[in-house]
Amino acid sequence: MGAIPSPKDQWYVIHVRSGMEQRVRDNMNRRIQSEEMGDFVYQVLVPMERVSEVKKGKKTESNRKFFPGYIIANLYLLDENNRLVDKTWYFVRETDGVLNFAGNKDQPIPMRPREVEAILAQVREREDSVVPKIAFSVGDAVRVADGPFESQNGIVEEIDPERGMLRVAVNIFGRSTPVDLEYWQVEKA
Repeated sequence: MGAIPSPKDQWYVIHVRSGMEQRVRDNMNRRIQSEEMGDFVYQVLVPMERVSEVKKGKKTESNRKFFPGYIIANLYLLDENNRLVDKTWYFVRETDGVLNFAGNKDQPIPMRPREVEAILAQVREREDSVVPKIAFSVGDAVRVADGPFESQNGIVEEIDPERGMLRVAVNIFGRSTPVDLEYWQVEKA
């Protein structure tokens, strides 16, 4: 292992009870204030993205976790001699819902800087955009759930992930006609 990252550059993956990611994060954030841990615990994240899907003909948006069962945290956990900072270790371990540090549970290993940067970039990139929940493939049979071609069946011909669009071949008056639709307007047939 190389040099220990400086305190503010140490990020760790923490294994938590599935479904409790938000609660663990909120609990830690409250305790940072009440237990004056701001010099040891800098940031606690549940990396998420907004996803859209059609349910019963209505477009809905929700949050989806990148890593269900895990949170990432920026903590001062290892000193320059690679020894655990007890105060931080117990703060994390005693948080309700925390199972353990991912990896070596007795000697947590900080994430590599490029891993941290990749995750943070992904979080920033997805903050303002909404991605479709269902991934389509060329050749998939789909049903149009919204718009003028509602309830028509078709086949996905092209996918444009940048614009969130699909080109679907729909049968209109007995002829196959390509129609451009947004992801959320279509559901798997």
